[in-house]
Amino acid sequence: MKFTKMHGCGNDYVYVNCFEETFPECPVKREALVRQLSDRHFGIGGDGVIFICPSEKADAQMRMFNADGSESEMCGNGVRCVAKYVFDRKIADKDEIAVDTLAGIKIIRVMERNPDGTASRLRVDMGEPILDLPKIPTMLTAGISVPLPIHGADGTEIANFRVTPVSMGNPHCVTFVDEITDEMVFQMGPLMENHPVFPARANIEFIQVLAPDELKMRVWERGTGETFACGTGASAVCVAGVLTGNSLRKVRIHLLGGDLDLEWDEKTNHVFMTGPAVEVFNGSLAF
Repeated sequence: MKFTKMHGCGNDYVYVNCFEETFPECPVKREALVRQLSDRHFGIGGDGVIFICPSEKADAQMRMFNADGSESEMCGNGVRCVAKYVFDRKIADKDEIAVDTLAGIKIIRVMERNPDGTASRLRVDMGEPILDLPKIPTMLTAGISVPLPIHGADGTEIANFRVTPVSMGNPHCVTFVDEITDEMVFQMGPLMENHPVFPARANIEFIQVLAPDELKMRVWERGTGETFACGTGASAVCVAGVLTGNSLRKVRIHLLGGDLDLEWDEKTNHVFMTGPAVEVFNGSLAF
């Protein structure tokens, strides 16, 4: 099986071209394959595996799987890399690429190219945010800066964050804090991901406001753990920042792996995300 390693702001995945390779239909075998490929010690290493498949509705279909083998609806950094792959290899020979995802069809435009003509920076129309609580889904009874108590194994409350739930096709829980710490990310992150108010679990974003148009973000991703970046998470943060009065509609977000530029367009209600996509290397595996 041939593969390509790519990343967007350090959010790295193993990509498999299912225009040429066979998509693993068996869920059990697919989960095992994803876990094997994602393992950073005994496999290729990545935040998960993305299969680039043919589509009857778009230029390509993205099937995205977290490192634990679970499937996710969307990945903003991943879909940029899919569009780059499709553009660079002329699967679709145009500057605007349509990618079919479980969160709907996303349109990605090539904004900048490398000297060799390959795509380097792309803009994704992430669509409209979902703020209807049951559709996120969450059992929270309010949607803007609401208390979320966190309990330890013995049931004792150990923390309480004010959170804003947003879906960008997958569920996010955004919390603004004075300072982001490792304890928040590594101890609170998994507890919040699996909190009972999120029946499908959630991606957790911790945000520090640097300026109205500049934020710092760390993310604990559902099914993976901390990642260097999360495109859907950055999009959710942009929306939550406006709803809570913490940021403007146009904002630059600093992540561990680099910067993403976000805009929640007031006219269309769509969120637009612009950032890099990088091809690292190609290889093949024998089974």
